[in-house]
Amino acid sequence: MHPVDMAGTRIRERRIIRGLKQAELAHAAGISASYLNLIEHNRRRIGGRTLLQIAEVLEVEPTLIREGVQTSLLTTLREIAKQVPPPVNEERELEPELDRVEEFAGRFPGWAQLIANLNNQNSELQQNVNFLTERLSNDPKLSDALHEVISTVTAIRSTASILADTRELEPEWLMRFHRNINEDGKRLAQGAETLVKYLEGGPNADSDVLAPVEEVEAFLAHHSYHFAELEQDLGQEGDAEQCLDQLIAESDFIVSEDATHLARRILGQYVCDAQELPIAVMADLISMHKIDPETIIRETGAPMAQVLRRIAMLPEQITGATGLVSVTTSGMLLPRKPMLGINLPRTPTGCAFWPLHRVMAHPERPVRAAMRQDEFRITAMAAAEQESAAGFDTSGTCTAYMLLLPEISAPESNAPLDLKEICSVCGRKDCVAPH
Repeated sequence: MHPVDMAGTRIRERRIIRGLKQAELAHAAGISASYLNLIEHNRRRIGGRTLLQIAEVLEVEPTLIREGVQTSLLTTLREIAKQVPPPVNEERELEPELDRVEEFAGRFPGWAQLIANLNNQNSELQQNVNFLTERLSNDPKLSDALHEVISTVTAIRSTASILADTRELEPEWLMRFHRNINEDGKRLAQGAETLVKYLEGGPNADSDVLAPVEEVEAFLAHHSYHFAELEQDLGQEGDAEQCLDQLIAESDFIVSEDATHLARRILGQYVCDAQELPIAVMADLISMHKIDPETIIRETGAPMAQVLRRIAMLPEQITGATGLVSVTTSGMLLPRKPMLGINLPRTPTGCAFWPLHRVMAHPERPVRAAMRQDEFRITAMAAAEQESAAGFDTSGTCTAYMLLLPEISAPESNAPLDLKEICSVCGRKDCVAPH
């Protein structure tokens, strides 16, 4: 049913909430009770002065009566309904009535918004769980912190064992052992504190124990992955360097030397991309052809990897929601651009079906795939950029980039592949990864 056709239902619900009788509302709005009855049963459309009068009496915005809740809320409710697992037996008959979602949201906007908020909180919690699970499994910084704690505990235990088993010790050795226990105890306290802070630092937390990549990710997210200062003509190379240095120096997120070096690399690349693919040109091409990397390549002559990277760094007003994951030949994951609802790999051990891994095996060939993670359907496009050529005694290096977009319509036969955030035993029989 069209949102306007539900205006009467919304008026009736608001009237009941206000504790007004039908006759009272009709009198206050200057219409007959019989006409109001037809309106409330959606048998008469409402607009103009009558709508304004009824809205004034009910103390509600006229647009809320006429148009109902926001389209985004209705979309969210429909997505939530899709997440409901199929019935496990025939006894379960109650399923979400998708054809009545507009009616539900119109009659109970507060409850509808509450459900949407709870779903968002659940998604954030799930992402935190996935993030911490991956940290426990693969994070080298966490491994180092645990090793430090364990080695310190072992040292304390060894010293304490000597003190417990030796009946007589010279004063000099006794003081030395006591000093060792004191120093190791301080190391243990510091190591434990560092470990706790690191574990408590979720993906969006302001933790002071961040890896350089996480520092740069926070820096990029703060700027919404777009830098207007770098889009304009910066003139000579020295001017660009000065602008980069200023952006990094003014950031509260870039702390370590490694993060500074990585941020300079990302921003330097950003400047080159902005010069080769100006924002005005990209905006015009996307407006005419939507996001079609092959068309952009034909029009600009830019390589595929640069086009994918550039699209991810454009404002969302031009491209809509996008995500980006990139990895070097050495297996180092560069700062990522997350995409709402999609859990991206934080280590190179992501699902083997990510196109990112496939393009690294054949850098000369870009890969596109329709994919699905939980209830979210996406299109992933990946391409590699050669950075140094291979020689007889040296291997070449390259970086692979994977652009993520909301699902682009594809033939029915092109069924989306299910993928995970990290490699795990997921029951897939045709998995190419070793189990």
